[in-house]
Amino acid sequence: MDPLSDIIALLRPHAAFSKPITGRGRWGVRYSAYGLPGFALVLAGRCWLAVDGAEPVPIDQGDFVLLPSTPAFSLLSQPDAESVLVEPSYEALRHGDPMGEPDFQMLGGTFEIEPVNAPLLLALLPKMIHVRSTEENALRLGRIIGLLMEECAADAPGREMILQRLLEVMMMECLRSGGLGEDDLPAGLLAGLRTPALARVLNALHSKVRAPWTVAELAKLAGMSRSAFAARFTETLGCAPMEYLSRWRMTLAQDALSRGDTSLDRLAQEVGYESASAFSTAFRRRIGCSPGAFARSRRVATMPAAKNVA
Repeated sequence: MDPLSDIIALLRPHAAFSKPITGRGRWGVRYSAYGLPGFALVLAGRCWLAVDGAEPVPIDQGDFVLLPSTPAFSLLSQPDAESVLVEPSYEALRHGDPMGEPDFQMLGGTFEIEPVNAPLLLALLPKMIHVRSTEENALRLGRIIGLLMEECAADAPGREMILQRLLEVMMMECLRSGGLGEDDLPAGLLAGLRTPALARVLNALHSKVRAPWTVAELAKLAGMSRSAFAARFTETLGCAPMEYLSRWRMTLAQDALSRGDTSLDRLAQEVGYESASAFSTAFRRRIGCSPGAFARSRRVATMPAAKNVA
């Protein structure tokens, strides 16, 4: 798979929830950070979104926003509107004047992702992805959100699998568009994939993760000198080439250990280490515990709670 597909597959989006949000007149709300991904599609009107203390940006009818790991944010009718702190709710929300037809309508939602894989993978993505209504895939996202709403409201067989697939498609659509101009992309995977020379390197790293890569080999693949490649990669991705490879290998290792379906010798080979001992040393140095201890901790974390017996 390509890097974006790899990341979405390991994030395993699931358990979606969505609700209508409306407003009228002047209003403002703010939320504390809660870490899970959040998304919103504006159906009518305009609001202003201020993420993590940044300046508010307008979100217009037809615009779609994805917050891969929702930080503190404010939602405002006007950029200078006062806001009140509110708690996340699973109920439909009405802001501002409670009387009359709303002048703003939005569909908002959240979903869960694999907690073991999330920290390293979300660090590669922007804090906010804003797909404007003028972008060619905005209509596709609108249709996907419509299907998500229908599925959330239903209780039909296969509901969770359909929701998971729709969330995967929604995330891929957002990441393919980027929702940002080339000059505005922060350091991370999206910026790397939009740089042809680095995209070749990233695709190679992901498709042949077990290969004994060197910076010199990757520089040759990028068509650059070793020093120029190392500097460009670090500036664009936010970490050095070998650091990126090490993080990706450990992400794959943690995922496999969480599932518990691979021996240590085989896992070491699959993620590019010469032996189980070399892999265990690298794993302990980066994660802070042995592979066995990590696997046991994940089994305990996912074990169903014991039921009380009367």
